[in-house]
Amino acid sequence: MKKFNSFKKVVAGTMLAVSAFSLVACGANETNTTSGSGGEVTKISLYSSGSQNVESFWETVIPKFEETHKNIDVEFVFVPSGTGGQATIDRIIAAKKANKDSEVDIYEGALADILRSEDEGGLFYQLTTDSIENLKNVQEANMSGTQNLAVPYRASSVVLAYNSETVKDVPDTAEELNTWIKENPGRFAYNDPSTGGAGSSFVLSTVYNELGDDAMNIQDESIMNEWGTGIEKLKDMAPYLYKEGVYPKKNQGTLDLLANGEVDMIPAWSDMALEQMNAKLLPETIELKQIQPAFTGGPAYLMAVDNGDEERKEASETFLNYVLTQEVQELVIDKMYGYPGIKWELLSEDDQKKFEAVSDGYRIFNGGDLGSELTKVWQKEVATQ
Repeated sequence: MKKFNSFKKVVAGTMLAVSAFSLVACGANETNTTSGSGGEVTKISLYSSGSQNVESFWETVIPKFEETHKNIDVEFVFVPSGTGGQATIDRIIAAKKANKDSEVDIYEGALADILRSEDEGGLFYQLTTDSIENLKNVQEANMSGTQNLAVPYRASSVVLAYNSETVKDVPDTAEELNTWIKENPGRFAYNDPSTGGAGSSFVLSTVYNELGDDAMNIQDESIMNEWGTGIEKLKDMAPYLYKEGVYPKKNQGTLDLLANGEVDMIPAWSDMALEQMNAKLLPETIELKQIQPAFTGGPAYLMAVDNGDEERKEASETFLNYVLTQEVQELVIDKMYGYPGIKWELLSEDDQKKFEAVSDGYRIFNGGDLGSELTKVWQKEVATQ
């Protein structure tokens, strides 16, 4: 595979130090529209969470947007992963219950937040091509499940990362992978699923590969009774894994093993692996591949909060439309090493080639809390054996 050859930021810690409701009340009487030399400027806020590449992406995109949209000022609030990103959605909920302005205009979250929006009586409003024309360019599969309440602006998936120097017969399927693991004891590792999505995807995929095609869309807890075959497969696999069943911590843990040559193959997030390949943190012999049935993955979503201010709403929609332009989507590829949110054919041939080895799709897990329940079962029955 070919290798990838005036901004405001609010410190997240201050946000986490106060309660959700006090955050709602804070600044409630301030205006979000100011006058400048070029006329009125509408202020909107974007709240996001994640890894450093997410922060870096928005620090690049927002100034570019403001350069061409002098009447819109985007305030960026970033909460690093593991430091309380849940506080943002709690803030939005608290504001709705108190009939207050959350002062969150755009929120970057997951599909689970859309489901929670329903439970809370509607936190986000529906988006249409009437106000966001570039929605027509979004990959149809990524819109599934959004109920038009979100913009899937980028995506990533778990794929196989392997050392092409030592692995000559690369698995094409999950069954072939299972065979390879047993024929190459100690040379495969996946991280503890409670510490990172790559390991979680591997466990989930292994279990759900034993179920029906639509199983990943089932949220009924009764399906837990059908997990047994997949769990036994994971238990049977354990003695053939790295150090006979040692599960590294976090997604980076297995990438480090691959980089050091301690293992030859791991499941890894496509964007993390591509970024580290580009930065020469992984050997040049490392390549990526999606197997079938595919591992899981999915989009990151931008959702619009209706705070009752039409000018902010219009400004937010202008920003969302900008995020779906080819210019920004190329930044998703070049800066985040993510899959684009828009259709592949709208990108340059060079950009399409960058993903030709991993663009065979991915499966989206829509089981809600069942993912966490599966991790608990894994910890009890697989990790402790």
